[in-house]
Amino acid sequence: MDEHVLGLITGALLGFLLQKGGVLRFERQVGALLLRDMTVVKFLLSAVLVGSVGAQLLYEAGLIELSHKAMNVGGVVVGGLLFGAGWAVAGFCPGTAVGALAEGRWHALFVIAGMLAGAALFAEAYPLLSQTVLAWKDFGAVALPQALGVSPWHCIVVLWGAAVVCFVWCEFKGV
Repeated sequence: MDEHVLGLITGALLGFLLQKGGVLRFERQVGALLLRDMTVVKFLLSAVLVGSVGAQLLYEAGLIELSHKAMNVGGVVVGGLLFGAGWAVAGFCPGTAVGALAEGRWHALFVIAGMLAGAALFAEAYPLLSQTVLAWKDFGAVALPQALGVSPWHCIVVLWGAAVVCFVWCEFKGV
C-alpha cells in the first residue's frame, strides 16, 4: 500500500478516535492546560503507551527502522515554549485543530493558518536560527534507552508504571 494512502487512513482513524474520545472540544483542551480535566492527557498518554509497545515490537520484528531526531536543547526548549503558548492561546494543538475543523468548527481555521504561518516563518528564519538557537547544545540522535544504557523494554515498563500511577491519581482526584 502506498505510504500516502496509509498516512491518510491512519490520520482519518486518529481523527475519528480524537472525536470519539472528546478531546477535540475546546473545553477539554483548556481543562487539560489548567489541570482541571485530564481527558486529553489520559488520551495522549494512552496513545504513547500503545505506540511505545507497538513501535518496539515492529522494530524487533524488522518491519520498521527507528530514526531519532537530534536532541537539540535550543530547538526543544524554544519549540516547546512556542508550542505550549500557541496551544494555551488557541485551545488547540495541531491535531485537534484539524479535527475541530473537520467537525465544522470554523474558528480552527485561524489556528491552522497560524501553524502554517509559523512553519513558513521558521523556514525563512532557519539560516539565522541554525547559527543561534539551534547551535545550543546538541546531543545528537540519541534515544533514552541508549542514553541510559538499558533495554528499551526497561524504559517502556517504567513508562507504563508511571502512567498507571498517573491514571489512578487522576481518577482519585476526579479529573
